[in-house]
Amino acid sequence: MIGEIAHFLSLSAAVLFGLILIFNFFFYFGKASPNQLVLSTRLFNQACWLVFFSFGIYIYLAINDDFSIAYIASHSNTQLPVFYKITSIWSAHEGSMFLWIVFLIAWSILFIKSLDQNHPLKKLTLLMLSLIILGFLLFLLLTSNPFERILPFGALEGADINPVLQDPALAIHPPMLYLGYVGFVISFSFITAYLVNGNFSLQWEQDIKSWSLVAWIFLTIGIALGSWWAYYELGWGGYWFWDPVENVALMPWLAATAFMHSLFASSKSNVLKAWTMFLGILIFSLSLFGAFIVRSGIIDSVHSFANDPQRGLYLLTFSGLISLFAIGVFAYRLPALNSSNLVVTGSKESFLSMNNILMITSIFSIFLGVTYPLIIESIYSEKVSIGPPYYNSIFAPLILIAAIFIMISIDALWQRRMSFRTFILSILTPTILSVLTIYIIWKITNVFSVLAFIGILSGLLILFSYSIKIITNFIDKKYINKGSAISHIGLGVLFLAISLNSILSYEKNLNLAPGQSIVINDSLKDFSFKSIKVLEASNHDVISAEVSVIQDNRSLSLNPQKRKYTTRGQITSESAIKASVLKDTYLTIGDQLDNGSWTFSLKINYFIKWIWLSVAIMVFGMLLTIFKNKTS
Repeated sequence: MIGEIAHFLSLSAAVLFGLILIFNFFFYFGKASPNQLVLSTRLFNQACWLVFFSFGIYIYLAINDDFSIAYIASHSNTQLPVFYKITSIWSAHEGSMFLWIVFLIAWSILFIKSLDQNHPLKKLTLLMLSLIILGFLLFLLLTSNPFERILPFGALEGADINPVLQDPALAIHPPMLYLGYVGFVISFSFITAYLVNGNFSLQWEQDIKSWSLVAWIFLTIGIALGSWWAYYELGWGGYWFWDPVENVALMPWLAATAFMHSLFASSKSNVLKAWTMFLGILIFSLSLFGAFIVRSGIIDSVHSFANDPQRGLYLLTFSGLISLFAIGVFAYRLPALNSSNLVVTGSKESFLSMNNILMITSIFSIFLGVTYPLIIESIYSEKVSIGPPYYNSIFAPLILIAAIFIMISIDALWQRRMSFRTFILSILTPTILSVLTIYIIWKITNVFSVLAFIGILSGLLILFSYSIKIITNFIDKKYINKGSAISHIGLGVLFLAISLNSILSYEKNLNLAPGQSIVINDSLKDFSFKSIKVLEASNHDVISAEVSVIQDNRSLSLNPQKRKYTTRGQITSESAIKASVLKDTYLTIGDQLDNGSWTFSLKINYFIKWIWLSVAIMVFGMLLTIFKNKTS
C-alpha cells in the first residue's frame, strides 16, 4: 500500500505540472497577472514537493526490503548494509531516472524561489521547467515505472545489487554526475525564456552565473569520481578510455567549460551574447543526448543502463523536440542578437572566441566518434569501432592550440587590442621554460612520444604562464583573478599528469605459486608471493593473496583479492594499491592455473593521483569564483 501512495504522489505531480502548462498556455498566454503567476508558482512548488515525498517513501521501501516492488527485488538484498540499500535505488535504469527527476526538480524549485516575483522572465522560465519535468516524469511513469509490483506475491529475497557497484565512490558518482547534468536546465530554460520574451535590453547573465558554476562543479566532481572508481575497480587508466558513455559525459563538460568563459565575457563587455546563449542551450541538449545514449541500449558499455527501444524512442523524440524548440527560437532571434560591440582582435574576448571554436570542434569530433559507428551499423549491419587513436590524434593538437591561446590571453585586456610587445613577452618566457623542461624530461626518461609531448607542452605552457603572472602581480601588488588562475593551473596539471602517466607507466603480467619470488627490475628487486587465504565476509567469500614487494628500497605489503558474492554468484577482483607522491603500485590477482600458480597483473602508474589532484584544484578555483560573485 505504501508503494501505491508513492506512485500516486508522482502521478499527482505529473497532473499538476500538466495543469501549469494548460493554465498558462491556453487561458493566460498574454501578459502575466500577479495572481496568475502566484497560482502557477504555488502549483509548481506543490508538484515538486509531491515528487520529493514520493522519492522519500521509495527510499523507505528500499531500506525496509519491500521485495514486492519489482525494481527493489531486482537490485537489493536483505544482507546489504543500509547505505547500499539506498544507493541500489540508482544502480539501474528506473531508479536512476527517478533520482534524475528529483535533482531536476530540486534545481528548478531553488532557482524559481531565487527569482523576484516581478522578474520579467519568471513566468516563461517556470513554464519551460514545468515542460521538461513533465516530459521526464511521463517517461518514468509510462516506460520505466519504478513502482511496478510483483504479483500476486512479492519475492522472499532480493537479487542483490551488482557487486561492482557496492563501492562508496560509485554510490556517490551518479548523484554528482546527475546534479551536474540537470543543473544546466537552469541556463537552458532561462536562456530559452529570454529568447521567447524578446526584450533584449534585459541583463540576464548575472541571474544564472553562479547556478551554472555550481552545476559545472558537480559535473566535474561526478566525472572525476567515475574515473577514480574505474581506476581501482576496473583497472582502467584513471582518465579517458573513450568509452561511448564516457564520451557523452565529456561533451556537456566541454560545452559547459566554453559556456563559463563566454558567460563572463558577455557580462563583462556585452559581447559574445549569441555564443553564450547557443552554448547554454547546447549543454543541456548534450545532456539529453547522453541520457538517450545511456538508456536506449543502442551502445554496449559497462555504464549503459537499459536495452529497450520504446524507452529510446521516447527519449529521442522528447529530447529532440525540446532541443529543436530552443535552437529554433535562437535561430529566429539571432539577427536581433548581433551585438553592435564587435570583438576586438587581440583582446581577451577574441582568444575566448577562438577557444570556444576549439571546444565546439572537439565536441563535434566526439559526437562523430559516438554516432558514426551507429550510423554504419544501421545502414550496413556491420560493426565499426572508433577507439583511442582517433580521439588522441584529434585532441592532441586541439589541446596545444587551446593552451597557446590561454597563455596569450592571460595578459590580454577586455575589448582592447594587445600590443605586439605584450604579445611577445606573454609567450617568450613560458615557451622557453616549457621547451627546456621537455628537453630535461626527454633526457631523464629516454622516452619520446609525439602525442604525449604535445600534452606535456600544453600543460607546461599553462603552468609557467600563470606562475609567472602570479609572481609578477604579487611583486607589483596588482590584482589577479585568483579563481581563474587556480582553475587554469589545475587544467595545466591535468594535461601534464595524463601525458607523463602515458609515457612513464608500465605493466607486467606474472605467474607465481605461493612461496615463490621474482626480481622484476632495478626498482622492483623482489616480488614475493607469500600465501593465499580464504575468508568469509557478510555477503561474499574472499580469496586474498599476501604479497610483499621491495620497491625503491621500501618494503610494501599488498593484498589483492577475488570475491564471490553469495546471492548472484558473481566474481569480482579487488585491486591492491600502494600510493606515493609520484606513482601507484597497482596489483590485481587473476586466475589459478592448473599447476597451482596464480596470475598477477602488476602496474606502476606514475602521476596518476595528480589527475584527481588537478580536478580538486579546478573545483577550488571555481568555488573561489562563486564566492567572489556572491561578495561583489
